[in-house]
Amino acid sequence: MRVAMIGTGYVGLVSGVCFADFGHDVVCVDKDPKKIEVLNNGGIPIYEPGLADLLKKNGQAGHLTFTTQIQDAVKNADAVFIAVGTPSRRGDGHADLSYVHAAAEEIAGYLDGYTVIVTKSTVPVGTGDEVEAIVRKARPDLVSGQDFDVVSNPEFLREGAAIEDFKRPDRVVVGTDSERARAVMRSLYRPLFINETPIVFTSRRTSELIKYAGNAFLATKITFINEMADLCEKVGANVQEVSRGIGLDGRIGSKFLHAGPGYGGSCFPKDTLAVVRTAQEAGSPLKIIEAVVAVNQARKAKMADKIIKAVGGDVGGKTIAVLGLAFKPNTDDIRESPAIAIIKTLLDGGANIRAYDPEAVEEAKQILPDIRYCENTYDCIDGADAMVIVTEWNQFRALDFDRVKTLLKSPVLIDLRNIYNPETMKKHGFTYISVGRPQ
Repeated sequence: MRVAMIGTGYVGLVSGVCFADFGHDVVCVDKDPKKIEVLNNGGIPIYEPGLADLLKKNGQAGHLTFTTQIQDAVKNADAVFIAVGTPSRRGDGHADLSYVHAAAEEIAGYLDGYTVIVTKSTVPVGTGDEVEAIVRKARPDLVSGQDFDVVSNPEFLREGAAIEDFKRPDRVVVGTDSERARAVMRSLYRPLFINETPIVFTSRRTSELIKYAGNAFLATKITFINEMADLCEKVGANVQEVSRGIGLDGRIGSKFLHAGPGYGGSCFPKDTLAVVRTAQEAGSPLKIIEAVVAVNQARKAKMADKIIKAVGGDVGGKTIAVLGLAFKPNTDDIRESPAIAIIKTLLDGGANIRAYDPEAVEEAKQILPDIRYCENTYDCIDGADAMVIVTEWNQFRALDFDRVKTLLKSPVLIDLRNIYNPETMKKHGFTYISVGRPQ
């Protein structure tokens, strides 16, 4: 099939490359000529394991092309995916749909023959209706259901594991009442039938809400176990054992029950905020999710306080080595990263910050230009008063602690991801502070 992917951000690029790898002919469109030039030269503007190889392979096979020109891409397409950004609006937390609306209006001008318009971006309930109305207004000669259909097809990609998630998903959700559009979507995802992937067909509005409900629930699990970690510290319990004890219950499950500095990234923060606003406007407030948003926001400040306490209650003039800047491993994404918020608080307290991350340094420099960025873990630690692990990169899981101890001014380690054993660290002579475990 012929696919046009509007937007080459994280979702659009991964989806476009993977559809091409399924054997479809994909044209990815973006207004940024510099980004398109990079992609046409085989580079990628984001870090995602395995993506560069797939891009190169499918580009050479002729299944994948990149352009700034939307006209031919849409005119020849069986399906046009809208995969543009939907950031939170300043002030009210609503999803900013201006890019989605602009893409819909531009797409409408070039539709030629029956085409399925697919919202891949994460959008509030009712956005599909708005996209359909925009197309109708721009092209009154077109009939919905006859010349085009608007479909919701939310993404469920984890940064760092996006290719695996696209090719071996738990499910594919498609929101449409049009049987013709369903047939197109079945054809697009036909390669997944081999893996017996469930394709869940729903109404468009239900599909839009599934995405928000899923992210809100996962954010709730993270926030729940973080609050349990605080309780564990007060009563002398171990949150990792609590997590295992409840995670073995099939009704609960073990995923997203790892205590830490709170959730971040491009999805959970903005999606929880957006669904809260949607619910409030609908007159059905989501009190649990409202609490999740508030608790997670406060979590980052609480982690900074934990670091300050570990070095004697005052970081003024002290050097803190921060390991990890991305919001999670295997990505260079620092959006809403706990590390950034923690560093800003420490800077406000007068600390000198050294930082290292295997992939996210260049991104972090755009936000925190005045801290010292290091070439590797041990360079970062050298001469610091304490070290903090904020992101659980594999590079940080097997440190040479005899070497670490000689490099640090004092052997203080604050492990916000609980990747080390407290007893082991005690034997190495460290003052070791973790999350939700007895000190």
